[in-house]
Amino acid sequence: MKIALTEFVTLDGVSQGPGSPTEDTSDDFTRGGWLVPYLDKLFVQRTSEWLGLADGLLLGRRTYEAFARDWPQITDVDDPFTERMNSLPKYVVTNTLTEGSWHPSTVLHGNPIQTVGKLKEQPGRELQIHGSARLGNALLSAGLVDTLRLVVAPTVIGSGRRLLDRPSAPVGLRLVRHEVTANGLLLLEYERVGVAPVAEYEGVTAFV
Repeated sequence: MKIALTEFVTLDGVSQGPGSPTEDTSDDFTRGGWLVPYLDKLFVQRTSEWLGLADGLLLGRRTYEAFARDWPQITDVDDPFTERMNSLPKYVVTNTLTEGSWHPSTVLHGNPIQTVGKLKEQPGRELQIHGSARLGNALLSAGLVDTLRLVVAPTVIGSGRRLLDRPSAPVGLRLVRHEVTANGLLLLEYERVGVAPVAEYEGVTAFV
């Protein structure tokens, strides 16, 4: 399977708590819900299409527990995401949980790079990471992420956990698709093309 990382971020790179003020208040974060004012029809259509490519969800413990709490409670039959989110196989990367409550779930213990690497060898389309920024960052740096999809909101909030916070290795990406919604969201899709090469330019080392 390919691994696809889907993240909602602000212009200053924050990925924490896009959906509501109470979604993720860890580390005293109080500025959640920043994505909601910009949601529109194209956003829903495109993100629903992305989710339709998934044969499984790959989540860190914190995101898994939040999703397991919230998604089973959504009863709107017209919601384009609920049935898929609740029915897809979930793989939670953790060394603290022994079993999952959001079925069907599989707990992956041990070194995340090794366990996810083995999972990636299985047949299928996409194994999708939603949220789980620290897991996504680690797997991207390790070369395990094939596709990066970003929804960038036209806002700067100044605090909160950032998606690409001090990656451990450079990564080369190629932009393969981009759109702008009516409300100003950037929908960006990248493919990984290997490690970003380093070049010397007038005595300054730079990524190109």
